[in-house]
Amino acid sequence: MRLALGIEYDGSAFFGWQLQPDIATIQGEIEAGLSQIAGEPVRVFCAGRTDAGVHATYQIVHFDTTVIRPSGAWVRGLNALISNDISIRWVKEVSLNFHARYSALRRTYRYLLLNRAQRPGLFAKNVGWYHKKLDVCAMRSAASALIGQNDFSAFRSSECQANTPIRVIDGLYIRSIGEIIVFEITANAFLHHMVRNIVGTLVYIGAGKRPVDWMEEILISRNRALAAPTFSPNGLYLTSIDYDPDWALPVPGSFSDLETALTSLTA
Repeated sequence: MRLALGIEYDGSAFFGWQLQPDIATIQGEIEAGLSQIAGEPVRVFCAGRTDAGVHATYQIVHFDTTVIRPSGAWVRGLNALISNDISIRWVKEVSLNFHARYSALRRTYRYLLLNRAQRPGLFAKNVGWYHKKLDVCAMRSAASALIGQNDFSAFRSSECQANTPIRVIDGLYIRSIGEIIVFEITANAFLHHMVRNIVGTLVYIGAGKRPVDWMEEILISRNRALAAPTFSPNGLYLTSIDYDPDWALPVPGSFSDLETALTSLTA
């Protein structure tokens, strides 16, 4: 039997998604809990591997098991066994043809950036921060160069294991909500550190350190050394995974509640 889980988590206390020996990871927590409930070793596969310190409001995983348990065991039972920084939202039985990663059509990340002179006290590990006023219009203009299918080598970590740097960005939106700037990026898939490298480069442009057309120059160069440093993971959230409607997976909830809460506290 194959089951899919909808998960949210605060990644601040973890060394990313991927299982690693002797350190805390999201995958490690979930597999340990599932194995205890199932009474057998369980391996999970996710839609997108998040980096250390990165969060998720809608991560999808699947796993196979030979045992039958009520849905409450997989949801409430698992939540009782794992870190309070992780929450299992739902479980659904799926076809053996479903794969959390390979069945996904698109992924969406949002980056929340606090743009004010003083660093954050509240939510310090849940928002990025930049101290100088950023030009949102300039960043929007620069972002347009990234839309479509491109070679994103210039925004790829040297540790990236993807077979190809070609990705398709369907949308890149930037808006201000009070002192919070929200970057939303949707693509068929992402390279290692790709979102954080793009955000860092946009911040350089928004701060006036580089002109708007610098973004296109970097993209064409395919040279990671020319782009801005990788931005902090603190404000990055995996917020949506798109699948064919035939899989009938629960849709993600609205992200606006978090944005509204942060706005009210920083306005």
